[in-house]
Amino acid sequence: MRIVLDAMGSDDNPVPDVEGAVLAAREYGDTIILVGDQAKIRVELTKYDTQGLSLEVVHAAQVVTMTDKPSQVGRGKPESSMHIGMNLVKNGEGDAFVTAGNTGAALSIAILHTMKRIRGIHRPALSALLYIRGESVILTDMGANADCKPEWLAQFGMMGSIYAERALKKPNPRVGLLSNGEEEGKGSQLVQSAAELLPATGVNFIGNVEPKEVLTGGVDVAVMDGFSGNVFLKTMEAFGSVLFDMIREELYADLRSKVGGLLARPAFHRVYKQIDPFETGGVPLLGVDGVVIIGHGRSNAVAIKNAIRQARNAVSGQIVGAIREGLN
Repeated sequence: MRIVLDAMGSDDNPVPDVEGAVLAAREYGDTIILVGDQAKIRVELTKYDTQGLSLEVVHAAQVVTMTDKPSQVGRGKPESSMHIGMNLVKNGEGDAFVTAGNTGAALSIAILHTMKRIRGIHRPALSALLYIRGESVILTDMGANADCKPEWLAQFGMMGSIYAERALKKPNPRVGLLSNGEEEGKGSQLVQSAAELLPATGVNFIGNVEPKEVLTGGVDVAVMDGFSGNVFLKTMEAFGSVLFDMIREELYADLRSKVGGLLARPAFHRVYKQIDPFETGGVPLLGVDGVVIIGHGRSNAVAIKNAIRQARNAVSGQIVGAIREGLN
């Protein structure tokens, strides 16, 4: 494959971006196209043994920063690494685009200025992947669309189901609609209307689900509007951080706790690894006419490598073509 990486995406660009590209090229054997400030990228590449690796550099004169407004960068920075990288994929010179940059800017540039939407998709959806007890759950939408219509949620469910089946290798994935109760008829008017539409999409719709089903493996795809999804995800992240801090404080409270903590450290490490977003790497922007994976700005090299892995899964699963078929 030819994976295009925004080398100026992460907060500490291009350091983790370049290292992650080297790790990915070494592990997967693909061609990684690094887009960004050519001089800075080549300086970073000199730090690694790249003999035998397929790494290409494409210069981009502009950088989209985390403080840039999405509404302005689309036309204001046409020579950015995001624009150039996405256009490489659009023109068939790359198979997927990966960035750890400004999420809103990536959405705007993909939808309005480069790849555009798949014909028939009302609104693309930003997804999230949770790995709990060895099982993956895809959540969609996570913030691309704060105010939604029922038919949008139905398409989110269809796209999420295709991604779960093709990229995550889940046969006949269970699709649930996040609500304040499992019973039919629960939820807002939006949820009730979407629940009537989802069965007609052909997905394995199991009805309304509460957060506990999402977190205990009761569903493979959880559908929600962008506002609810963003609050859901940020609440989980905040609670996880607070919980681990409380456990850490208690483990250092006295000598007995310290001894117990040392013995339990491997178990805590395994639990943390399951929920560590860097292990996921990146999440798909579903509904655009090309594979786009968006990672966290704080991504380290391992996260970048894993984001490239997500891109490979989406390409090998032929996600874009499958969504077109799903619409038909």
